[in-house]
Amino acid sequence: MNHGLLPGKVVLITGASSGIGAAAAKVFAQEGATVVLAARREERLAELVDVLRDKGAEASYIVSDVSVAENAARAVDFTVSTYGRLDAAFNNAGIGGDRTPLHLMSDDVYDTIMDANVRGLWNCLRYEIAAMLENGAGSIVNNSSVGGLVAIPTAAPYVASKHAVVGFTRAAADEYAKQGIRVNAVAPGTTRSEITADWFGRNPGLEDMVNSMTPQGRTAEPEEIAAAAAWLLSDRCPFLTGTVLPVDGGFVNQ
Repeated sequence: MNHGLLPGKVVLITGASSGIGAAAAKVFAQEGATVVLAARREERLAELVDVLRDKGAEASYIVSDVSVAENAARAVDFTVSTYGRLDAAFNNAGIGGDRTPLHLMSDDVYDTIMDANVRGLWNCLRYEIAAMLENGAGSIVNNSSVGGLVAIPTAAPYVASKHAVVGFTRAAADEYAKQGIRVNAVAPGTTRSEITADWFGRNPGLEDMVNSMTPQGRTAEPEEIAAAAAWLLSDRCPFLTGTVLPVDGGFVNQ
């Protein structure tokens, strides 16, 4: 018998080709889940699925840009047609953005961030919830950010998009609680990834400055965010919905 957090659960993970999403695929599989990975980069997805299968996990992938509604629908349909149901979803797909003063931010930057972080989530929630209503139950975790809880200077569209993730989480949790669907969110602090590596590489000293603002004094590993998401998705917290869990080394509590 598997005593992990997610034994037998069929879980869809978006943005699964790198960073927190790829870490979630490994963590969820270790916790007993069957995982379906969705992202835009097929080579990365195929490599990750091979790794998971080599370790005995049940895993599949579908190439999907969830900012396009039809692609989000296909990801959910693929999951249900392959495994018979959708038990849980980790809506992780999203992007960051360069730091620019608000009055200098272009329409293109705003549109790109909002499409990825807000429209993508909107698309996923619609189709995931519809599938879970067929089951009579389900659990969803959305990936927000500490930027969804506090202000971050020179990142206005990103901050707005992550506040929107919080709003969607709370609204969906309230709307579907009586139908057996829980909706929560994680709000990561600075987390090691390709994006943050590039960001820190272009801004010497920035990582030390950010870490000095975090009580634990370090950057999170993506597996730490994934572990929190796994718990929220699991049956270990059945009375928890509509919450946004900071996973930030104490940053927002200062």
